[in-house]
Amino acid sequence: MALKSMTPVSFEFFPPRDTAGREKLTTGTATKLAALGPEYFSVTYGAGGSTKEGTKQTVTDLMNRGWNAVPHLSVGGTDQQSTLDLVAFYKELGVKKILCLRGDQAESDAHNPQYAEDLVRLIRQHFGDRFEIVVGAYPEVHPDSASSQDDLMFFKRKVDAGADVAITQYFYNIEAYEHFVDQCQSLGVDIPIVPGVMPITNYASLRRFSEKAGADIPRWLDKAMAQHQDSDEELGKFGVEVVTRLCERLIELGAPALHFYTLNRWGATTKVCTNLGLNVS
Repeated sequence: MALKSMTPVSFEFFPPRDTAGREKLTTGTATKLAALGPEYFSVTYGAGGSTKEGTKQTVTDLMNRGWNAVPHLSVGGTDQQSTLDLVAFYKELGVKKILCLRGDQAESDAHNPQYAEDLVRLIRQHFGDRFEIVVGAYPEVHPDSASSQDDLMFFKRKVDAGADVAITQYFYNIEAYEHFVDQCQSLGVDIPIVPGVMPITNYASLRRFSEKAGADIPRWLDKAMAQHQDSDEELGKFGVEVVTRLCERLIELGAPALHFYTLNRWGATTKVCTNLGLNVS
């Protein structure tokens, strides 16, 4: 039964590699997901700024279709003036929100590392409150952090630098999100913390990506996915059921919104949102 939820949703894309991919994204996936009434589509920024132009173009494509687009931006792979020029471009385009990340660091920055908080502070310094600034959060601890306490303090510093809202890495242990929010509140950090949601569509790729991202897959879930991995249809149905239940619990906990990592696909995300009563088409 659908919850008839009013919880806002947003969807993440990565920049397509070519013109055909861009067309497929805007006229296919984005159009399908736009029927769900998302607050915005976000567009990732490749390691070291490797997709800088692709991100810029995809954001432009989405904005030109009348949809709110949120570019990801990192401090890695570019100089400060180039970053400011890109933010100025987004301002002229009508972008209202930017997601700030650390990104991969250049070797030249080894003795003077840059962090997401530096990017937040830079945008605030030059653009004031023109943009709503989003940052990342890691309920299961960022893989580069020495401890959960260190990670929590890094997050607080991003908020103190001027972040307005956070989106988490995806997770399947809801207790991790609940605990992280409680810990933030105990430190006086009260910005909205939006849970990131990863639909389950491929067992091998999810395991591989989760290991790299530091996202834990509970043993019961790993075993169940393995059991269904030889049938895309069975794994898909199982994944939709699991992720729907996860989202229902997040909504019950009072999550301010849900952010879906779509991998440029619309099927599983649409099914989950439909189960939640979010299909407004």
